[in-house]
Amino acid sequence: MYIPHSEEERRDILSFLGLETLEDLFSHIDPSLLSKPKLPEPKSEEELRRYFGKASRVNRELLCLAGFGAYDRIIPSALWQLLNRGEFLTAYTPYQPEASQGTLQALFEYQSLICELTGMEVANASLYDGASALAEGILMARAIKDKGKRVVLSRGVNPLYARVVETYLLGYGDEIVYCPIDQDGHTDLNRLEELLKDGQTHAIGVQYPNFLGYLEPLEDIAKLKNMYEVPLVVVADPIALSVLKPPGDFDADVVVGEGQQMGLPLNFGGPYAGFFATRERYVRKMPGRIVGLGEDIEGKRAFTLILQAREQHIRRERATSNICTNQNLTALANLLYMVLLGKEGLREVALHSLSKAMYMKRELLRMGFSEVFAGKHLWEFPVKHPNMEDLHKTLLREGILFGVLLKNFGYKDTTLLAVTEKRTRDELDGLLKKIASLKVA
Repeated sequence: MYIPHSEEERRDILSFLGLETLEDLFSHIDPSLLSKPKLPEPKSEEELRRYFGKASRVNRELLCLAGFGAYDRIIPSALWQLLNRGEFLTAYTPYQPEASQGTLQALFEYQSLICELTGMEVANASLYDGASALAEGILMARAIKDKGKRVVLSRGVNPLYARVVETYLLGYGDEIVYCPIDQDGHTDLNRLEELLKDGQTHAIGVQYPNFLGYLEPLEDIAKLKNMYEVPLVVVADPIALSVLKPPGDFDADVVVGEGQQMGLPLNFGGPYAGFFATRERYVRKMPGRIVGLGEDIEGKRAFTLILQAREQHIRRERATSNICTNQNLTALANLLYMVLLGKEGLREVALHSLSKAMYMKRELLRMGFSEVFAGKHLWEFPVKHPNMEDLHKTLLREGILFGVLLKNFGYKDTTLLAVTEKRTRDELDGLLKKIASLKVA
């Protein structure tokens, strides 16, 4: 909500601060960093429409082979037609148990499908995004274990997610130790066991598949977590779960992830929706809101918010989190995506992505690119080339986003490619032909 100050209020504030002008308030900032926007003359509605129409035609849609946590996938046309209905689009995030029955039922169905997807017993009504969901999962694991001051995160966890975890844990004084990955691109199990032996670890965080695209040995990781009684938090890819065994089958304690792939456009990084699922026995340690199904005083079916364990609703010392909201609209987009595609549709999306990725990798290896690790992956994988940075820049000028360069994450001359079902054979062949013409091999 934005309420501007009146001129009188501004004068009172400046007087209280001992300043004369608004510019004095920012005098400590280097003048070169401050800019005064030069706005054009006002335009009529029709002039603005023409102006932005012309500007939009200048934009060029990139051929996207980048992933790293956000993916360019096909969104069914019906999804946003339904979501743009006023009762969904303008609905406020439900704070009260007596919120709209339609909104609550939709969130209940969302929770149910997240449980089915992850193999867990209970899910909340979503969190901000995948990164904050992981951080909340680590805090929940901390509360479950209630012993030790160490978190072990696999180097296979998205580095951007790991930074959010570091920020969340800053006030707790916990140590975060990163477990390396082995030559197959998996979490190093020997090193993981070494870190668990002294009993000071209260949470293990891994990603499935990991951020490089490789499939983690969850069964072996689960054996270690059970042996040393350390809660396991898994960041899962929701599309991958349509073809992989869910983390719940490997005795994971918390499963989180990013819902962007299910019906949400890339949109400069958001808004997205994080999902969060756990075991029923841990439900009272769970952050966020949970919608449940009950009966009203007349015995009729009724949906209601049954758990809101945040500090604004219960005693502060008993709150599980200060998460203030859920991503109502974007979570409903996830729900509609799952409903419109169904179980087999999700599986088809995964299989089409996988087959196209394998075709792309095979052709790149023939052209002189090399693999980074020897493990199994799905539709996301890293490849190396000595001229990778120049190739990436050249292709970007041609309107092709050739993956995400990993030089800032410890992998020189490497790009992380993600090939989704949206990429056509003609697009991939055109890209390969373009690379061949550049004679980079």
